[in-house]
Amino acid sequence: MNVEEVQTLIEEKKFHEFRESLSELNEADIASILEELTPEMQVKAFRFLPKDIAADVFAYLPTDVEQEIITSLTDVEATNIINNMMSDDAADLLEEMPASVVKKLLSNASPETRRDINHLLKFPEDSAGSIMTVEFVDLKENLTVADAIERIRRTGIDKETINTCYVLDNRRRLIGIVALRALILSRQDALIGDIMEENVISVDTMMDQEDVARQISKYDFSSIPVVDSERRLVGIVTVDDIVDIIQEEATEDIQKMAAIVPSDIPYTKMSVIDLWKKRVGWLLLLMVSATFTGRIITSYESALGAYIILAAYIPQLMDTGGNTGSQSSTMIIRALSLKDIEFRDIFRVLKKEFVVAMCCGLTLAAANFVKLLVVDKLDPLVALVICLTMIVAVITANLVGCALPMAAKRMNFDPAVMASPMLTTIIDAVTLTIYFVFATHILHIS
Repeated sequence: MNVEEVQTLIEEKKFHEFRESLSELNEADIASILEELTPEMQVKAFRFLPKDIAADVFAYLPTDVEQEIITSLTDVEATNIINNMMSDDAADLLEEMPASVVKKLLSNASPETRRDINHLLKFPEDSAGSIMTVEFVDLKENLTVADAIERIRRTGIDKETINTCYVLDNRRRLIGIVALRALILSRQDALIGDIMEENVISVDTMMDQEDVARQISKYDFSSIPVVDSERRLVGIVTVDDIVDIIQEEATEDIQKMAAIVPSDIPYTKMSVIDLWKKRVGWLLLLMVSATFTGRIITSYESALGAYIILAAYIPQLMDTGGNTGSQSSTMIIRALSLKDIEFRDIFRVLKKEFVVAMCCGLTLAAANFVKLLVVDKLDPLVALVICLTMIVAVITANLVGCALPMAAKRMNFDPAVMASPMLTTIIDAVTLTIYFVFATHILHIS
């Protein structure tokens, strides 16, 4: 079913056929169809969704569409959606809603839903506590496998996942986990305490969501428990939330590396004014900083006057230096993000990058030297100036490209800020200075 077919069914008031057709689709696919409709049609279509899938479809919709729909529904309809959403999804929605709407929704929500949402909203943004869900299966160690399976049958319908169950003591402290697979394969009279895994890996409620994502990726978990300072289980983070976080963090890093103020609003939803605001600040800063390049060229007018051909190779040298620095910084930023390296590794990294830069610089310079003599027919001394500059510029760019992100990380700045545009501006100025210093000494320009 596509958008046109949905519109036709609603306009022709074939609601029964509409409900039957959509009930055969995955909730994420239904959300994609609704997203393409007009705001008025979105509300109409959502109201005719089967009640058993409406809340799941709602959780897949973009935030702006969720707000449009939730504010158009009656109090009863909106409350029914909130009550049937997973608590972490409901909390994410309410964080974006106006205070008056949040107050109305929470006042009509069930006491249990209201408690769970308020519990999640109190944690700092981007912490494990803010992204966790409180819908999980907990067991006691003195239960038999038969009793545990019966408990899962009775309560599992409302849980985020039943693949992993969490074993708690009388003070709700996490003491073990047991997989559904282990329950099914164990004897019915076996005790949970005897089959559970006691070496439990968990995260703290205040841990940054990026670190939570790394933990789940490292251990290949589908979910990870979240505990408080007294090791009491307060929630779990599931892999579906981690996928969203990884996408958000990657998008933010890409935007910072391109000198754009990060935004969580999709490109198609941003106005021209919004895009202008996100970009123009950095562009102004980089434009002003680029004046240093002009000053360097001006201060070496005599060298350019004596050998005007030198000006023709400025773009080549600046581009090579900038590209080298971008490669280096990108590799280091990614390594820092994955915790492959720390600031204490800086001398080891610099040594490695120096050797890499030397190899790259010599290769580029050798190829360029042949081209300058054979194709461009340059004076050998001028070609030597250009190629020596290229070697030193590549080495310098490589070292600067790896050192700046590591230094930024050490000072608790985002290393991504030190990527492409900012780095290129610095390397351009350094490359030009090296170029003209070599020119004045080798070509004996006064």
